[in-house]
Amino acid sequence: MTPETILSIFLGIGLAASVGFRVFVPLFALSLAAHFNVWELNESWLWIGSLTAVITLGVATIVEIFAYYIPFVDNALDTIAVPLAAIAGTAVMVSTVADLSPVITWALAIIAGGGTAAAIAGTSSVTRLASTTTTAGLANPVISTLETGTAIVMSILSVFIPVLAIILVVIVLFIIFRLYKKFKSRKA
Repeated sequence: MTPETILSIFLGIGLAASVGFRVFVPLFALSLAAHFNVWELNESWLWIGSLTAVITLGVATIVEIFAYYIPFVDNALDTIAVPLAAIAGTAVMVSTVADLSPVITWALAIIAGGGTAAAIAGTSSVTRLASTTTTAGLANPVISTLETGTAIVMSILSVFIPVLAIILVVIVLFIIFRLYKKFKSRKA
């Protein structure tokens, strides 16, 4: 495996993790990176760097960010965010991985990309639900801001410093795992 292949995998996983916080932020970041030739995408995904894709994903990003500040809409978005995140995480991973066979690329995309995005989106969804029930939704804008900020930082790191992004992904997944174990032990 070449260093470029490893970096492309790190980029994909980092962006997939970002998708778990906000679906369109990392797609927009990837679109900008492709448009400005910061990253080369697989041939079948070159369209994501087109001006049309940049504008469309930019508008979708703005709408998504602001929608999470609207009470009840934020929780409604969370119900569709987990499956959307899994799909988008898989797509991001497929579009970025370079120089691997299609079988390995798709396996990596589904497991690492979709799995990472779904795990983070699921945790975010549960966090927002807990916030809604314990604070009557008053803390939801704070949570939305943290999620959006994390998605932006993760996306930027993934594009420019993929090695650091993958380290951050491992830390985030470790925190999620710890929270899951803590929650599970409370139920028992």
